[in-house]
Amino acid sequence: MSGLEIERKFLVHKNMDWKQLASSCSHIQQGYFTAVNTVRVRIRDDKGYLTIKGPPRNGGLSRYEFEKEITVEEAQQLMLLCEPGVIDKHRYLIPFGGHIFEVDEFHGDNDGLVLAEVELCNEDELFEKPDFIGLEVTGNRYFYNSHMRRNPFKLWRDSVPEEYR
Repeated sequence: MSGLEIERKFLVHKNMDWKQLASSCSHIQQGYFTAVNTVRVRIRDDKGYLTIKGPPRNGGLSRYEFEKEITVEEAQQLMLLCEPGVIDKHRYLIPFGGHIFEVDEFHGDNDGLVLAEVELCNEDELFEKPDFIGLEVTGNRYFYNSHMRRNPFKLWRDSVPEEYR
């Protein structure tokens, strides 16, 4: 897949049972390479991916993305070349209001953080928010996976309102 990625990102309320709404769940591990753009390798269950993302535009709402599926073996080998700090999370897909919300529950040094993203067709697209969606963090670099591998949630969790940690 390649093209313009348009997405909005939100914190998820901790005291809501959003997992029961999920149509699927997958385990994701991803590492990052030193680069001007974001370059990552990802293992999602039994598949591998190499992704290159351009710089954020429009306050973090959109950016160019190129993604190519690779074998798990290739992904495992590329992980050995990544910078320290692997992102480890489970991703839940929740259909709601004609969209699919990707809810990431982070582990390891980012344990306790749960984020929801929704991909849009255009920057002005309206969408219905499920009740578990809270504070919008689109464009806040602290919530970029590439940032969290170097500056994990455990270091700044107290800066997030209690209902989200």
